[in-house]
Amino acid sequence: MAGNSKRKGAMRNPGSKKGAVVGSGGQKSKGLTGKGPTPKATERPNHPAYKRAKVAAKTDAAKTQRRHTKEKASAETVAGRNPVVECLRAGTPATALYVALGIDADDRVAEAVRLAADRGITVLEVARGELDRITAGAMHQGLGLQVPPFEYATPNELLELAQRATTPPLLVALDGVTDPRNLGAVVRSAAAFGAQGVVVPQRRSASMTAVAWRTSAGTAAKIPIAMATNLTRTLRDWAEAGLMIVGLDADGDVDVDGLDLATGPLVVVVGSEGRGLGRLVKETCDQTVSIPMAKGVESLNASVASGVVLAEIARRRRLDAKG
Repeated sequence: MAGNSKRKGAMRNPGSKKGAVVGSGGQKSKGLTGKGPTPKATERPNHPAYKRAKVAAKTDAAKTQRRHTKEKASAETVAGRNPVVECLRAGTPATALYVALGIDADDRVAEAVRLAADRGITVLEVARGELDRITAGAMHQGLGLQVPPFEYATPNELLELAQRATTPPLLVALDGVTDPRNLGAVVRSAAAFGAQGVVVPQRRSASMTAVAWRTSAGTAAKIPIAMATNLTRTLRDWAEAGLMIVGLDADGDVDVDGLDLATGPLVVVVGSEGRGLGRLVKETCDQTVSIPMAKGVESLNASVASGVVLAEIARRRRLDAKG
C-alpha cells in the first residue's frame, strides 16, 4: 500500500524534478509539430490522380518520340518516271536515285540515270519489293528519287539579306497557302520579279516538298525561303524595321493600279485561296490591295494573284529607277 501511495503521489506531483509520469512525457511540443502541407493528389502513389498522371506522362512521352522520329524521317522519296525526271531537270536536291532491277528502260529512265550521274547523285539498283517499301507502295514505275529535308532560312536572315540588297527590300509572305504547287509557283514569281526572300508559317501551310520544288522550276535554289514560328509576329518585326506590309485581298483598300507603296521597302502577303488573309495578319497590314477583274470571273488563285502584283511592283520600280 505504501508503495502504491508513493506512486500516486508521484502522479499527483506535477512539479517533480523527474517530470510528469502521466501525459505526454515531455514530448508535447514535439507532438504538435506539423509534417508539412499535404502532398498533391498527383504526388501520392496510392491516389487515382497519381496513376492517371503517370499514364498521361507516358502518353506525352510517346507522342514526343513519334514527333522526333517523324522529323528525323522527313526525307521524301519522289516516285514515278515523269516526277523523278522533272525533279532532276529542275535541280531538286537529291541524295539517291533508286532504279528497280530488271526495269524496262525507256528514254525517261535513261535521262534520269544520266542526270543523276552528272550531278554526282548515287544511283542504286534495288529489288522491286525494296523499292515498294522505300516509296511506301506508291506507283513508282521502277524509279524513286530520295530528296532530303529542305533547309529553311530564318526570318531574321531574310530581313538582313533584304536590307543589304542594292534595291529596296521586297519580301513575300504566305498566309495559309496549303497547296505545295501554289507555294512553288509563288517562289518562282518572287524570284522572277526581284524579291529577296519568301517566308511561310510553320503551321497550316505548305512546305518545300519535292512537288513545291518542282513547281518552282528550280528557283528555290536561287531565293531563300524562311519558316516563321509566328507569322504575325514576324510581320510586326519587319514593320518595326521599316518595311510596309501589303496584303492581297479581294476587297482591298486600293487596287493594284493605286499601289503607291510599290517602290519602297515592302512585304507582300498572300492569303489562302479559300479564306484569304487571316484576321491577325490582315490587321498587321498597312494596306490591302485588290486586282481589278472582269465581271463574272472567279478570283485568281494565290500563285497567279501574287504573280500579277509582283509584276506590277517590278514595273513601277523599273520606272522609278529610270527617274
